Amino acid sequence: MMAEERHIVDEAYAGDIIGVFDPGIFSIGDTICKSNKKFAFEGIPTFAPEHFARVRQIDTMKRKQFIKGINQIAQEGAIQIFQEFNTGMEEIIVGVVGVLQFEVLEYRLKNEYGVDIRLEPLPYEHIRWIENPEEIDVNRIVGTSDMKKIKDLKGNPLLVFANSWSVNMVLERNEGLKLSEFGRN
Repeated sequence: MMAEERHIVDEAYAGDIIGVFDPGIFSIGDTICKSNKKFAFEGIPTFAPEHFARVRQIDTMKRKQFIKGINQIAQEGAIQIFQEFNTGMEEIIVGVVGVLQFEVLEYRLKNEYGVDIRLEPLPYEHIRWIENPEEIDVNRIVGTSDMKKIKDLKGNPLLVFANSWSVNMVLERNEGLKLSEFGRN
């Protein structure tokens, strides 16, 4: 939406289009209101990526720009960022719905943040959010050879698999484990 003129308003109603200055504290799905009541809405579903790649910046001196750029692009919803389980941001795994999104990521990091990257495709095609991490010791999940434990930026544990057979095998091997195809933000 491009407005020809702008007005400062003190009150907005459902359906109004407003612009809010964001110093980096708002996310998609946040509620802004004047009420003192607490709100708890069901999360927005996060669609499962089908393509994964390990992403590294080529010039190690540009780590700060790389992290800033990849986080910004993830906040916009173009990609999803994951980390190896029990590690930090040393290894970044990016998940996308379509492979063209990798090209968009590469282009934007180079042109907006001055960062060249190396993409290493990973063999995973299925991702599952662990619905009951408080009931399951994620470190003790008995997996398959083509399964990897990862976590999202909020620290939620996930599993990625190369095929659907492995998803079913992991569920059979781990009594009580509950997996979901969709995450909730």
